[in-house]
Amino acid sequence: MTDLVLLQGGLALASPDGQITPIHPLWLRERCTDPASMDATTGQRLQNPSDLETRPGLESVRQSADGAFHIRFTDGASGTFTLARILSELPEAGDATVPAPAPWSAAVPAPAAFHWPDLDERRECRRALGEFLTHGYIIVSGVPATAGAVLRVARHFGFPRETNFGTMFDVRSVPGAIDLAYTSLKLDPHTDNPYRQPVPGIQLLHCLTNETEGGLSTLVDGLAVAEELRRNAPAAFESLTGVSVRFEYRDDTTNLVAVAPILSLDAAGRFAAIHHSPRLDYVPLLASAELDRFYAARRMLDKMLRSETFERRFRLNNGDLIMFDNQRLLHGRTEFDPREGLRHLQGCYIDSDGPRSLYRVLSRSL
Repeated sequence: MTDLVLLQGGLALASPDGQITPIHPLWLRERCTDPASMDATTGQRLQNPSDLETRPGLESVRQSADGAFHIRFTDGASGTFTLARILSELPEAGDATVPAPAPWSAAVPAPAAFHWPDLDERRECRRALGEFLTHGYIIVSGVPATAGAVLRVARHFGFPRETNFGTMFDVRSVPGAIDLAYTSLKLDPHTDNPYRQPVPGIQLLHCLTNETEGGLSTLVDGLAVAEELRRNAPAAFESLTGVSVRFEYRDDTTNLVAVAPILSLDAAGRFAAIHHSPRLDYVPLLASAELDRFYAARRMLDKMLRSETFERRFRLNNGDLIMFDNQRLLHGRTEFDPREGLRHLQGCYIDSDGPRSLYRVLSRSL
Protein backbone atom coordinates (compact mmCIF):
# COMPACT_ATOMS: atom_id res chain seq x y z
CA MET A 1 0.00 0.00 0.00
CA THR A 2 1.31 3.46 -0.90
CA ASP A 3 2.28 5.53 2.15
CA LEU A 4 3.05 9.17 2.87
CA VAL A 5 6.47 9.51 4.54
CA LEU A 6 8.91 12.15 5.73
CA LEU A 7 12.05 12.30 3.60
CA GLN A 8 14.93 14.73 4.18
CA GLY A 9 12.66 17.28 5.80
CA GLY A 10 9.96 17.01 3.10
CA LEU A 11 7.13 14.67 2.14
CA ALA A 12 7.31 11.76 -0.28
CA LEU A 13 5.13 8.91 -1.51
CA ALA A 14 6.48 5.43 -0.82
CA SER A 15 5.06 2.72 -3.07
CA PRO A 16 4.81 -0.98 -2.06
CA ASP A 17 7.73 -1.86 -4.36
CA GLY A 18 10.01 0.51 -2.45
CA GLN A 19 9.95 3.39 -4.93
CA ILE A 20 10.18 6.81 -3.27
CA THR A 21 8.66 9.85 -5.03
CA PRO A 22 9.44 13.20 -3.37
CA ILE A 23 6.60 15.78 -3.42
CA HIS A 24 7.62 19.20 -4.67
CA PRO A 25 7.46 21.78 -1.82
CA LEU A 26 5.78 24.40 -4.04
CA TRP A 27 3.04 21.87 -4.89
CA LEU A 28 2.39 21.58 -1.14
CA ARG A 29 2.68 25.32 -0.52
CA GLU A 30 0.02 26.02 -3.18
CA ARG A 31 -2.41 23.90 -1.17
CA CYS A 32 -2.05 25.65 2.18
CA THR A 33 -5.49 26.40 3.59
CA ASP A 34 -4.61 28.74 6.45
CA PRO A 35 -6.53 32.06 6.47
CA ALA A 36 -3.58 34.00 5.08
CA SER A 37 -3.26 31.63 2.10
CA MET A 38 -6.79 30.71 1.02
CA ASP A 39 -10.33 32.09 1.18
CA ALA A 40 -12.30 29.62 3.27
CA THR A 41 -15.57 30.11 1.36
CA THR A 42 -14.40 29.94 -2.24
CA GLY A 43 -11.16 27.99 -1.97
CA GLN A 44 -9.40 30.72 -3.96
CA ARG A 45 -5.74 31.38 -3.26
CA LEU A 46 -4.90 34.75 -1.80
CA GLN A 47 -1.53 34.81 -3.60
CA ASN A 48 -0.46 34.05 -7.14
CA PRO A 49 1.73 30.94 -6.76
CA SER A 50 4.07 32.30 -9.44
CA ASP A 51 5.03 34.99 -6.92
CA LEU A 52 6.11 32.40 -4.35
CA GLU A 53 9.58 30.93 -4.05
CA THR A 54 10.25 28.18 -6.59
CA ARG A 55 11.28 25.85 -3.77
CA PRO A 56 9.80 27.28 -0.56
CA GLY A 57 11.51 26.26 2.66
CA LEU A 58 9.89 24.10 5.34
CA GLU A 59 10.26 25.51 8.85
CA SER A 60 8.70 22.52 10.60
CA VAL A 61 7.00 19.22 9.79
CA ARG A 62 4.96 17.38 12.43
CA GLN A 63 3.04 14.13 12.08
CA SER A 64 -0.05 13.64 14.25
CA ALA A 65 -1.39 10.34 15.58
CA ASP A 66 -3.83 9.99 12.69
CA GLY A 67 -0.96 10.04 10.18
CA ALA A 68 -1.54 13.57 8.88
CA PHE A 69 1.45 15.85 8.34
CA HIS A 70 1.28 19.45 9.55
CA ILE A 71 3.74 21.69 7.70
CA ARG A 72 4.77 25.25 8.44
CA PHE A 73 6.66 26.98 5.65
CA THR A 74 9.37 29.61 6.15
CA ASP A 75 7.06 32.33 4.75
CA GLY A 76 4.57 31.69 7.59
CA ALA A 77 2.00 29.65 5.66
CA SER A 78 0.80 26.34 7.08
CA GLY A 79 -1.12 23.33 5.83
CA THR A 80 -2.23 19.83 6.78
CA PHE A 81 -1.68 16.96 4.35
CA THR A 82 -3.04 13.41 4.43
CA LEU A 83 -2.31 10.43 2.21
CA ALA A 84 -5.90 10.43 0.93
CA ARG A 85 -5.65 14.09 -0.03
CA ILE A 86 -2.37 13.55 -1.88
CA LEU A 87 -3.57 10.43 -3.71
CA SER A 88 -6.83 12.13 -4.74
CA GLU A 89 -4.80 14.53 -6.89
CA LEU A 90 -2.92 11.89 -8.89
CA PRO A 91 -4.00 11.94 -12.56
CA GLU A 92 -5.28 8.37 -12.37
CA ALA A 93 -7.43 9.08 -9.30
CA GLY A 94 -10.28 10.77 -11.16
CA ASP A 95 -12.79 12.96 -9.35
CA ALA A 96 -13.47 11.51 -5.92
CA THR A 97 -16.03 14.22 -5.09
CA VAL A 98 -18.70 12.59 -7.28
CA PRO A 99 -19.66 8.94 -7.96
CA ALA A 100 -17.57 7.14 -10.56
CA PRO A 101 -19.33 6.14 -13.79
CA ALA A 102 -20.36 2.49 -14.02
CA PRO A 103 -20.73 1.08 -17.56
CA TRP A 104 -23.93 -0.78 -18.35
CA SER A 105 -25.35 -2.94 -21.13
CA ALA A 106 -28.90 -3.94 -22.01
CA ALA A 107 -28.61 -6.93 -19.67
CA VAL A 108 -28.19 -4.69 -16.62
CA PRO A 109 -31.55 -3.90 -14.97
CA ALA A 110 -32.71 -0.36 -15.68
CA PRO A 111 -32.83 1.96 -12.66
CA ALA A 112 -36.24 2.91 -11.29
CA ALA A 113 -37.72 6.29 -12.18
CA PHE A 114 -37.66 9.17 -9.74
CA HIS A 115 -40.83 11.12 -8.94
CA TRP A 116 -40.58 14.82 -9.76
CA PRO A 117 -42.28 16.19 -6.59
CA ASP A 118 -39.88 14.11 -4.44
CA LEU A 119 -36.80 15.83 -5.90
CA ASP A 120 -37.43 18.93 -3.78
CA GLU A 121 -36.20 16.85 -0.84
CA ARG A 122 -32.40 17.15 -0.59
CA ARG A 123 -31.59 13.50 0.08
CA GLU A 124 -33.78 12.27 -2.77
CA CYS A 125 -32.30 14.88 -5.09
CA ARG A 126 -28.79 13.80 -4.14
CA ARG A 127 -29.74 10.17 -4.70
CA ALA A 128 -31.06 11.02 -8.17
CA LEU A 129 -27.89 12.94 -8.98
CA GLY A 130 -25.77 10.02 -7.80
CA GLU A 131 -27.73 7.70 -10.11
CA PHE A 132 -27.26 10.14 -12.99
CA LEU A 133 -23.51 10.45 -12.45
CA THR A 134 -23.14 6.67 -12.12
CA HIS A 135 -25.23 5.53 -15.09
CA GLY A 136 -25.33 8.66 -17.23
CA TYR A 137 -29.10 9.14 -17.10
CA ILE A 138 -32.22 9.21 -14.97
CA ILE A 139 -35.93 9.06 -15.79
CA VAL A 140 -38.22 11.36 -13.87
CA SER A 141 -41.96 10.68 -13.77
CA GLY A 142 -44.76 13.00 -12.74
CA VAL A 143 -43.47 16.11 -14.48
CA PRO A 144 -46.55 18.15 -15.47
CA ALA A 145 -47.24 17.49 -19.17
CA THR A 146 -47.37 21.20 -19.95
CA ALA A 147 -45.31 23.32 -22.32
CA GLY A 148 -42.11 24.62 -20.74
CA ALA A 149 -42.05 22.21 -17.80
CA VAL A 150 -38.74 20.79 -19.09
CA LEU A 151 -37.10 24.14 -18.32
CA ARG A 152 -38.24 23.97 -14.68
CA VAL A 153 -36.55 20.59 -14.34
CA ALA A 154 -33.45 21.88 -16.14
CA ARG A 155 -33.16 24.83 -13.74
CA HIS A 156 -33.48 22.44 -10.80
CA PHE A 157 -30.25 20.73 -11.90
CA GLY A 158 -28.35 23.46 -13.76
CA PHE A 159 -28.69 26.28 -16.25
CA PRO A 160 -30.42 25.91 -19.65
CA ARG A 161 -28.14 26.54 -22.60
CA GLU A 162 -29.50 28.38 -25.63
CA THR A 163 -28.55 27.19 -29.13
CA ASN A 164 -29.77 27.92 -32.66
CA PHE A 165 -32.64 25.53 -31.80
CA GLY A 166 -33.64 27.89 -28.97
CA THR A 167 -33.50 27.54 -25.20
CA MET A 168 -36.15 24.87 -25.58
CA PHE A 169 -37.04 22.87 -28.68
CA ASP A 170 -40.03 20.78 -29.76
CA VAL A 171 -39.39 17.23 -30.99
CA ARG A 172 -42.26 16.26 -33.25
CA SER A 173 -42.83 15.44 -36.90
CA VAL A 174 -43.22 18.64 -38.93
CA PRO A 175 -43.05 19.43 -42.68
CA GLY A 176 -39.84 21.03 -43.91
CA ALA A 177 -37.91 19.84 -40.86
CA ILE A 178 -34.49 21.46 -40.27
CA ASP A 179 -33.28 18.34 -38.45
CA LEU A 180 -34.09 14.63 -38.75
CA ALA A 181 -35.24 14.69 -35.12
CA TYR A 182 -38.28 16.63 -36.33
CA THR A 183 -39.45 13.80 -38.57
CA SER A 184 -40.99 10.39 -37.87
CA LEU A 185 -37.92 8.50 -39.13
CA LYS A 186 -35.97 6.00 -37.08
CA LEU A 187 -32.93 7.60 -35.46
CA ASP A 188 -29.89 5.41 -34.88
CA PRO A 189 -27.83 5.95 -31.70
CA HIS A 190 -26.10 9.32 -31.87
CA THR A 191 -24.87 12.20 -29.75
CA ASP A 192 -26.36 15.63 -30.24
CA ASN A 193 -24.49 18.63 -31.60
CA PRO A 194 -20.96 17.18 -32.09
CA TYR A 195 -20.47 20.15 -34.41
CA ARG A 196 -20.48 22.59 -31.45
CA GLN A 197 -17.64 23.96 -29.34
CA PRO A 198 -18.28 22.96 -26.61
CA VAL A 199 -20.76 20.14 -27.17
CA PRO A 200 -23.87 20.44 -24.95
CA GLY A 201 -23.12 18.26 -21.95
CA ILE A 202 -26.58 17.11 -20.87
CA GLN A 203 -29.90 16.80 -22.67
CA LEU A 204 -33.39 16.69 -21.16
CA LEU A 205 -36.38 15.34 -23.11
CA HIS A 206 -39.89 15.65 -21.65
CA CYS A 207 -42.88 13.81 -23.10
CA LEU A 208 -46.00 15.98 -23.40
CA THR A 209 -47.96 13.35 -25.31
CA ASN A 210 -47.25 10.04 -27.05
CA GLU A 211 -50.17 8.53 -28.95
CA THR A 212 -48.13 6.27 -31.27
CA GLU A 213 -47.24 2.59 -31.05
CA GLY A 214 -43.73 3.25 -32.33
CA GLY A 215 -41.37 6.02 -31.36
CA LEU A 216 -39.70 4.08 -28.56
CA SER A 217 -36.75 5.90 -27.04
CA THR A 218 -33.35 4.21 -27.12
CA LEU A 219 -30.16 4.65 -25.09
CA VAL A 220 -26.69 3.16 -25.42
CA ASP A 221 -23.83 3.61 -22.96
CA GLY A 222 -20.89 4.85 -25.00
CA LEU A 223 -18.59 4.18 -22.04
CA ALA A 224 -19.53 0.48 -21.99
CA VAL A 225 -19.11 0.15 -25.76
CA ALA A 226 -15.77 1.97 -25.77
CA GLU A 227 -14.36 -0.20 -22.98
CA GLU A 228 -15.57 -3.36 -24.75
CA LEU A 229 -13.85 -2.17 -27.91
CA ARG A 230 -10.65 -1.35 -26.01
CA ARG A 231 -10.55 -4.88 -24.56
CA ASN A 232 -11.41 -6.84 -27.70
CA ALA A 233 -10.12 -4.66 -30.55
CA PRO A 234 -7.35 -2.37 -29.24
CA ALA A 235 -6.19 -1.40 -32.74
CA ALA A 236 -9.70 -0.22 -33.63
CA PHE A 237 -9.94 1.66 -30.34
CA GLU A 238 -6.63 3.39 -31.06
CA SER A 239 -7.82 4.42 -34.53
CA LEU A 240 -11.04 5.96 -33.17
CA THR A 241 -9.16 7.89 -30.50
CA GLY A 242 -6.35 8.97 -32.83
CA VAL A 243 -8.20 10.35 -35.85
CA SER A 244 -9.99 13.68 -35.50
CA VAL A 245 -13.21 13.97 -37.50
CA ARG A 246 -14.92 17.13 -38.75
CA PHE A 247 -18.58 17.47 -37.81
CA GLU A 248 -20.73 20.04 -39.59
CA TYR A 249 -24.33 21.26 -39.42
CA ARG A 250 -25.90 23.91 -41.61
CA ASP A 251 -29.27 25.39 -42.47
CA ASP A 252 -30.37 28.75 -43.84
CA THR A 253 -29.12 30.70 -40.81
CA THR A 254 -26.47 28.45 -39.23
CA ASN A 255 -23.18 26.80 -40.18
CA LEU A 256 -21.42 25.07 -37.29
CA VAL A 257 -18.16 23.11 -37.51
CA ALA A 258 -16.10 21.31 -34.87
CA VAL A 259 -13.29 18.76 -35.00
CA ALA A 260 -12.90 15.90 -32.50
CA PRO A 261 -12.08 12.19 -32.40
CA ILE A 262 -15.07 9.87 -32.18
CA LEU A 263 -13.70 8.59 -28.85
CA SER A 264 -11.96 11.11 -26.58
CA LEU A 265 -9.76 10.20 -23.60
CA ASP A 266 -8.65 12.21 -20.60
CA ALA A 267 -5.04 12.77 -19.51
CA ALA A 268 -5.01 9.42 -17.69
CA GLY A 269 -6.28 7.51 -20.74
CA ARG A 270 -9.82 7.03 -19.44
CA PHE A 271 -12.92 7.41 -21.58
CA ALA A 272 -13.94 11.07 -21.60
CA ALA A 273 -16.52 11.48 -24.38
CA ILE A 274 -17.99 10.01 -27.53
CA HIS A 275 -18.87 12.14 -30.56
CA HIS A 276 -20.91 10.04 -32.95
CA SER A 277 -23.35 11.30 -35.56
CA PRO A 278 -22.87 9.34 -38.80
CA ARG A 279 -25.02 11.72 -40.87
CA LEU A 280 -22.80 14.67 -39.98
CA ASP A 281 -19.20 13.40 -39.85
CA TYR A 282 -16.45 14.01 -42.42
CA VAL A 283 -13.26 11.99 -42.08
CA PRO A 284 -10.05 13.78 -43.13
CA LEU A 285 -8.17 12.70 -46.25
CA LEU A 286 -5.51 10.34 -44.91
CA ALA A 287 -3.37 7.65 -46.44
CA SER A 288 -5.48 4.80 -47.83
CA ALA A 289 -4.14 2.25 -45.36
CA GLU A 290 -4.96 4.53 -42.41
CA LEU A 291 -8.45 5.18 -43.77
CA ASP A 292 -8.97 1.44 -44.21
CA ARG A 293 -8.19 0.97 -40.52
CA PHE A 294 -10.40 3.87 -39.48
CA TYR A 295 -13.39 2.83 -41.58
CA ALA A 296 -13.17 -0.74 -40.28
CA ALA A 297 -13.00 0.58 -36.71
CA ARG A 298 -15.95 2.93 -37.21
CA ARG A 299 -18.02 0.12 -38.72
CA MET A 300 -17.17 -2.10 -35.76
CA LEU A 301 -18.15 0.62 -33.30
CA ASP A 302 -21.40 1.39 -35.11
CA LYS A 303 -22.37 -2.28 -35.19
CA MET A 304 -21.87 -2.48 -31.43
CA LEU A 305 -23.87 0.70 -30.82
CA ARG A 306 -26.83 -0.69 -32.78
CA SER A 307 -26.71 -4.16 -31.26
CA GLU A 308 -29.27 -5.55 -28.82
CA THR A 309 -26.40 -6.23 -26.44
CA PHE A 310 -26.01 -2.54 -25.65
CA GLU A 311 -29.24 -0.82 -26.73
CA ARG A 312 -31.92 -0.14 -24.12
CA ARG A 313 -35.45 0.57 -25.42
CA PHE A 314 -38.30 2.08 -23.46
CA ARG A 315 -41.40 4.19 -23.90
CA LEU A 316 -41.74 7.72 -22.60
CA ASN A 317 -45.32 8.37 -21.53
CA ASN A 318 -47.04 11.66 -20.80
CA GLY A 319 -45.18 13.43 -18.00
CA ASP A 320 -42.04 11.30 -18.23
CA LEU A 321 -38.70 13.06 -18.60
CA ILE A 322 -35.26 11.68 -19.31
CA MET A 323 -32.04 13.51 -18.48
CA PHE A 324 -28.88 12.01 -19.98
CA ASP A 325 -25.20 12.74 -20.46
CA ASN A 326 -24.87 13.73 -24.12
CA GLN A 327 -21.11 13.09 -24.16
CA ARG A 328 -21.40 9.59 -22.72
CA LEU A 329 -24.77 8.19 -23.82
CA LEU A 330 -26.11 7.90 -27.34
CA HIS A 331 -29.84 8.25 -27.88
CA GLY A 332 -32.25 7.51 -30.68
CA ARG A 333 -35.77 6.28 -31.34
CA THR A 334 -37.67 3.74 -33.37
CA GLU A 335 -39.75 4.81 -36.35
CA PHE A 336 -43.36 5.83 -35.78
CA ASP A 337 -46.43 6.57 -37.85
CA PRO A 338 -47.65 10.15 -37.27
CA ARG A 339 -51.08 9.13 -38.62
CA GLU A 340 -51.61 7.15 -35.40
CA GLY A 341 -51.51 10.30 -33.30
CA LEU A 342 -49.20 12.95 -31.90
CA ARG A 343 -45.77 12.28 -30.43
CA HIS A 344 -44.56 15.51 -28.88
CA LEU A 345 -41.48 15.93 -26.71
CA GLN A 346 -39.84 19.13 -25.53
CA GLY A 347 -36.12 19.28 -24.92
CA CYS A 348 -33.30 21.49 -23.73
CA TYR A 349 -29.63 21.34 -22.82
CA ILE A 350 -27.67 22.14 -19.69
CA ASP A 351 -23.91 22.03 -19.11
CA SER A 352 -22.24 19.01 -17.52
CA ASP A 353 -21.02 20.88 -14.46
CA GLY A 354 -24.50 21.74 -13.10
CA PRO A 355 -25.44 18.31 -11.67
CA ARG A 356 -21.87 17.75 -10.45
CA SER A 357 -21.88 21.06 -8.60
CA LEU A 358 -25.28 20.39 -7.05
CA TYR A 359 -24.20 16.91 -5.95
CA ARG A 360 -21.15 18.33 -4.15
CA VAL A 361 -23.18 21.08 -2.49
CA LEU A 362 -25.85 18.62 -1.29
CA SER A 363 -23.15 16.25 -0.05
CA ARG A 364 -21.62 19.03 2.04
CA SER A 365 -24.97 20.07 3.50
CA LEU A 366 -26.04 16.53 4.29
